[in-house]
Amino acid sequence: MNKTAITARALAALGHEARLDVYRLLVRSGDDGLIVGDIADHMKLPLSTLAHHLRALVMAGLITQERRGREVINRADFAAMSAALSFLTAECCQGVALIREDAA
Repeated sequence: MNKTAITARALAALGHEARLDVYRLLVRSGDDGLIVGDIADHMKLPLSTLAHHLRALVMAGLITQERRGREVINRADFAAMSAALSFLTAECCQGVALIREDAA
């Protein structure tokens, strides 16, 4: 998958308010991450709904999950978000050539 597709998938996942809130919560939790039950408590979401949103964030490559016994630790993938943001801003202020003479 190319960088455009990867970035589009990440941004699409974050385009839902609940997923954006979950992702921001995981960013605040840092490298320790949070278990599913703690995320549900913070977000006031039913576990089934939260599982759907977590799955979308995992599929988009924005969070990782690690199973520890019966618990699943969720962590923001900071490198993935950094890559998405860098993709968006990599060509900042480079200028854009006019394609048509009458475009100006």
